[in-house]
Amino acid sequence: MSHLHARSVACPTCGKSVEWSAQARWRPFCSERCKLIDLGQWAHEQYRVPGDTPTDPSVDPLSDPLGERP
Repeated sequence: MSHLHARSVACPTCGKSVEWSAQARWRPFCSERCKLIDLGQWAHEQYRVPGDTPTDPSVDPLSDPLGERP
């Protein structure tokens, strides 16, 4: 039988080493505090998902996600 080792990852907020396991309650964060800091950065738009800027401002990308309207 093989012995599995837990993998360690760096907390995205503070960089502290976190064991990636079911027992790590806040993974990938080291604590609830780091998790909430990250959530706050998303909420204040300090993080953004890259994407193209619409060329036609009259087209709503949410109502026409594939850009099929003329």
